[in-house]
Amino acid sequence: MHLKRTVTPLLAAVATALALAACGDSDPLSGGGGDGDAIVIGSQDYYSNEIIAEIYAQALEAEDFEVDRQFRIGQREAYVPELESGEIDLFPEYSGPLLQYWEAETDARLSDDVYAALTDAMPEGLRVLDQSEATDQDSYVVTRDFAEKWELTTIADLADVTDQLTLGANSEAESRPNGPRGLKNAYGVEVGFAPIEDGGGPLTVKALKDGDIQLAIIYTADPSIRSNDLVSLEDTEGLFLASHVVPVASDDLDEDAAAVINRVSAAMTADELLQLNQRSVDEELPAQQIAADWLADADLG
Repeated sequence: MHLKRTVTPLLAAVATALALAACGDSDPLSGGGGDGDAIVIGSQDYYSNEIIAEIYAQALEAEDFEVDRQFRIGQREAYVPELESGEIDLFPEYSGPLLQYWEAETDARLSDDVYAALTDAMPEGLRVLDQSEATDQDSYVVTRDFAEKWELTTIADLADVTDQLTLGANSEAESRPNGPRGLKNAYGVEVGFAPIEDGGGPLTVKALKDGDIQLAIIYTADPSIRSNDLVSLEDTEGLFLASHVVPVASDDLDEDAAAVINRVSAAMTADELLQLNQRSVDEELPAQQIAADWLADADLG
């Protein structure tokens, strides 16, 4: 499941105030919350997801669609039933974790396979629109200097590194499929392991930059990647479950509205999602401003 990240107290306060202003006194799970013709857009209680939902909302409003924002609902157990019942019309999701919600034992790992399986797994009344290039998933990350020294772009390139490699991650990663054993099985790369119990946070980044570890597990959309000039290595074998940003929509969503959201998905890159998240965390800007600026830059607002 996609997990909520930690945000600064000021950012959390601003985001909460904005969400309350958008939703008024209505319950986020109460459905339409107003004009029945409005497109109800939901979001997770996670700053990055709320930014994407706000981009959807503003892009639709720019095309004269009426929108009802029902943001910061929570995790899948809370909002998926509302999607399935038709109370929410549109929701930004993540392909792999959502697929596993409905098909826990899926064998799909790579981007196209996951998207195809998710399309088939959608319950009656729901559909997935075009997935974005933008991802928010676990990845192996190295410093820019290390990547350039060894000409690394993919995980497979690690096989050419002759120095000792050490992977840093939470202790449970040592025995997980994407830990040292999985890396050796999938790519033939042997690494040592250093437990760092901060989920790819500041301690992990410091260990990377100090050279105590050469490899870390960090989300592809984590702002620390951009602010510390780190590099996510491409996972060509599907060691990590693909998790692209993908809009989930009701079958009742107008096709013209769906086309607007597909244009957003086509325009959003992985690096741009990183930038959006960095503006939220580092600049502490509200989702509305971040979304408006991105849409203007993309000529979609």
